[in-house]
Amino acid sequence: MNYTIEKNEQYALIRLAESAFGEEVPATFETLSRGLFREGYSNIIVDMAPVQSVDQAGIMVLRKISRQCTNEEGLLVSVTKNDDLIELLDKANLTDLTIMPTVEEAVDAVFMNELENDFRSEEDDEYDVGGSVEA
Repeated sequence: MNYTIEKNEQYALIRLAESAFGEEVPATFETLSRGLFREGYSNIIVDMAPVQSVDQAGIMVLRKISRQCTNEEGLLVSVTKNDDLIELLDKANLTDLTIMPTVEEAVDAVFMNELENDFRSEEDDEYDVGGSVEA
């Protein structure tokens, strides 16, 4: 799999240099993503600008990694402007996958998700969810 990776405090950005997300690419992507999870990254942005197609194995890996990001209160964000690819990903019913047209918008989505998580965390602390109420 040809790619470059940029790591930031809030996210890891993987820029794919492949025309197809198939064959050996999904397995390599999954291994790379799992390594990022071990390093503490729960937000992964995948720049899929050159990608023209995703095979069934690619769909399965995107579903798995997206679910893992969500479990870690993060996001998997796919960046593409390719309408055919967006339609394919939509039809694949990847409920936790966020699709954005630019890397900048993907970064914004990550920061918004972080803010929402912080807000939810503060709300839980404020209302002591699951705690007992004394009379």
